[in-house]
Amino acid sequence: MLSLLLCSRPWLLLSLTVLSLFSGTSHATEWIDYPSDGTATLTHYTLPDGYIASCGCTGASTRYPTAAMSQYAYGSSTAYGPSCGRCFKITLLNTYTSEPPFFPNVTKSVVIKVTDLCPVGGAGWCSAMPGKPNQSGQFINFDLAWPSVAIPDDFFPSDAALYGYTDFGVWNVSYQSVDCLTSWAGAKTPAALGSVDDGSSVCCPANPTGGSNDTCPSYSDDNGIPPDTATAASSSAADGSPIPSAGRTLLLLYSCLVLLLLSSGHLLG
Repeated sequence: MLSLLLCSRPWLLLSLTVLSLFSGTSHATEWIDYPSDGTATLTHYTLPDGYIASCGCTGASTRYPTAAMSQYAYGSSTAYGPSCGRCFKITLLNTYTSEPPFFPNVTKSVVIKVTDLCPVGGAGWCSAMPGKPNQSGQFINFDLAWPSVAIPDDFFPSDAALYGYTDFGVWNVSYQSVDCLTSWAGAKTPAALGSVDDGSSVCCPANPTGGSNDTCPSYSDDNGIPPDTATAASSSAADGSPIPSAGRTLLLLYSCLVLLLLSSGHLLG
């Protein structure tokens, strides 16, 4: 019914096509606007030496303390975001998953530079969204690149005699925004600062302050890439990938054009 209506009124179909094209790129995702100082959770992951992560920071940055940041605080669902290059002093408070919680008798802190994205995934620690914290009630998770040549192997305190293991996995931490050039260990190494120059989508400021001239935009917002909310019931292309709404409208426009040409005899020889 809709197809017949639109094919009989090409101007209406054209209007819908234009609206679909613009609506696909004008909506910006609501990101988490986090304070400069606060509390968060901390996990850790393995980052190979010299690896170019989501922000596109140089490979030499991996030889100094770095971390990935949870997606909605990072500010993009892919590539770079506004948190790329920012530096934070992270201080361990207590463990979250152990029973009972472990409160270390020493204070351990590290200044990290955000170089990577920790994507939303299920009920993972990086899945906090605006109005919906993670399991620990926090809206930010830092995923520390550790083990690392930049961080001592015994950075995380433990009590193997009580718990039977040494890696607690998840910590509650406090964080404090700091100046990268005066606080991050890699600041004195020029090769560890800035972005790689390989023609890809990269943005890794040496010392972002939040200003438009030294802070990365959101790659996914700029390119109309929303977080993946597709379901099994979504329309899909031949390869199984979702068809954007603008693509469906253009497909309908093409179908109408073929029908009009057939009805006029142009495709019948």
